[in-house]
Amino acid sequence: MNLQLLCIGLFYALIVIAGLWAARIGRSAASFEGMLLADRRLPLWVGAFTMTATWVGGAYINGTAEAVYDPQRGLVWAQAPWCYALSLMLGGTVFAVRMRRTGATTLLDPFNQRYGQRVTALLGIPALIGEVFWAAAILTALGTTFGTLLNVDFATSILISAGVALLYTVAGGLWSVSYTDVLQLSLIAIGLGIAVPSSLEAAGGSQRVWDAYVSQMPDFPRGTAIWQWLDIALLLIFGGIPWQVYFQRVLASRDDRTAVRLSFIAGIGCLLLACPAVILGAVGAVATWPAGTVAPQPELVLPEVLQHLTHPAVATIGLAAVTAAVMSSVDSSFLSAASLLTQNVYRPLLRPQAGDAELRTVLRGNVLLVGGLATWLALATQSVYDLWYLCSDLVYVVLFPQLTMVLFCKWTTTRGAICGLMIGLFLRLGGGESTLGLPAFLDYPLQTPDGCLFPFRTVAMLSGLATIAGVSWLDNLRHRR
Repeated sequence: MNLQLLCIGLFYALIVIAGLWAARIGRSAASFEGMLLADRRLPLWVGAFTMTATWVGGAYINGTAEAVYDPQRGLVWAQAPWCYALSLMLGGTVFAVRMRRTGATTLLDPFNQRYGQRVTALLGIPALIGEVFWAAAILTALGTTFGTLLNVDFATSILISAGVALLYTVAGGLWSVSYTDVLQLSLIAIGLGIAVPSSLEAAGGSQRVWDAYVSQMPDFPRGTAIWQWLDIALLLIFGGIPWQVYFQRVLASRDDRTAVRLSFIAGIGCLLLACPAVILGAVGAVATWPAGTVAPQPELVLPEVLQHLTHPAVATIGLAAVTAAVMSSVDSSFLSAASLLTQNVYRPLLRPQAGDAELRTVLRGNVLLVGGLATWLALATQSVYDLWYLCSDLVYVVLFPQLTMVLFCKWTTTRGAICGLMIGLFLRLGGGESTLGLPAFLDYPLQTPDGCLFPFRTVAMLSGLATIAGVSWLDNLRHRR
């Protein structure tokens, strides 16, 4: 146990050193744009690493293993890996170049150019909420893993990890985050790669695991259940695009071609790095657990497999891999949300005359603020996969139609954007949200004891999109008269 803690401590120290070194080498703290966008000179190989590492976080790994292991879900419901891979590729193909050609600094700048500062601040709310929820889900994954493998208090592990991520993020901005991602992603691949053969051997071999898993897991959804499956798949694919954490790397790239290429490389990387989590989840579902050990709850399956079905040395390396996954995503979310607060709220609404030094100071303060909010939320809930889905909900319903219209339809109006926001949000909240304890107040069809099977999220998104187009068309028609 002491050796494991020492290894994690050394890893944390190495990450801090790498982050501070990157801040100095990249001179990212020398200017506000340097902290936000690495002076728009992020190389392809670093961009590909940091983009992949940002998506392959602790929630991604733990959540995938959780879904595969859960007898009520199974492999067919582990949608995030392939959905997020498609999301990155679609973002690179359709949105990346168009966003770069607006001259934007953040995701919200095109809205500011079209609708003005106040509407942009309003549309920024779901973007900020999404980043905070994402970071909280990641920290939650780390807390459950630490508690299982090291018997470390849940709150303590989260607080220490968040503090380490905040330290180097505040110091160097995107350069520090990107170069530490290179180190972290390498450790993720090595750590989980080592854990897979060890766990398969403990469970009787790959063929035995596959045969046993296929025989006991649920079939592909049929009948009305297919609508819920499609609703969540579309949410993850299209809801994975309008994120500041994605466009921050797109806008930091050297040129358009680099932005597109790193999106495709990251999509492939996300898919490949989900494979170990899928295997570990399947092992947990079919393995014979050691005497005195009960089958774990779904959200704990990955750390339990590492602890009980691998060699202690392998478990330590696997824990380091999960820790690396957490750090590689949570620092990106801290910086992304803080960038939106500084560039699209503080600067235009509170201090239009703010200088570069002031903006750097405010950005650092906002990183600490966002980190504190995400840490508090992580301490308040311990569900990984549900919180993970919720991350994309508001972004999918509210921001995706708004981003699509503002980038590809030059005739959209402020009134159309506000009406689309209100309609989409009303229809989404009408379906309720059990994770936050919000009851449904709209009587959607296909209601079951397990929840609503009606694809109300996609209906809400499409309704918002249609409202933006319809109201904007009427506004333009009225002005022409």
